[in-house]
Amino acid sequence: MLLKGKKIGFCVTGSFCTLDAVLPQIKLLKEEGAELFPVFSTAITTTDTRFTTARAFREKVVDITGREPVDTIVEAEPFGPVRKMDLMIIAPCTGNTLAKLVNGITDTPVLMASKAHLRNQRPLLIAVATNDGLGNNARNIGMALNLKNVFLVPIFQDNPSKKPNSLVSDMTQILEASGRAMEKSQIQPVLIEKKGNP
Repeated sequence: MLLKGKKIGFCVTGSFCTLDAVLPQIKLLKEEGAELFPVFSTAITTTDTRFTTARAFREKVVDITGREPVDTIVEAEPFGPVRKMDLMIIAPCTGNTLAKLVNGITDTPVLMASKAHLRNQRPLLIAVATNDGLGNNARNIGMALNLKNVFLVPIFQDNPSKKPNSLVSDMTQILEASGRAMEKSQIQPVLIEKKGNP
């Protein structure tokens, strides 16, 4: 098992259309031996959408990880001084969360867990999912790539004809990107062409 004995915080934010792509990756990390600590943004904890209900998604994550998600800022703060992780992952990471992260804003459980984790000089892996990745958030992606101990899962245009600014990480690369991040290495290439794009 590739991740046996590794403690990984797995943060989920409100890109609801990508949650189905993330769940198998959480399961894969678990199967590879990782001890997973889920963290939910407020949107994931409270919002029902056409993709899933908050309760149903929570139950699926608990079933995989064996843990209730951290979903308050107070619960998230100990990830720095007490609950030291080998790796923290944000998948999916919305443009809103990304923008706040690179600008030092800490107003959600995910951002608090990430900030607390980074203070230990340990790797944070981001799987972007944003409709404005080639718009307002392009600069934030660039800033993230230049932050110490921050790494990205490879990203692609998910629908260049209808949503030309939209970028999504290839969630199937989370496992490999995790291994690289724990070695303090950025998986390459960062920008990929996803087969089957419209």
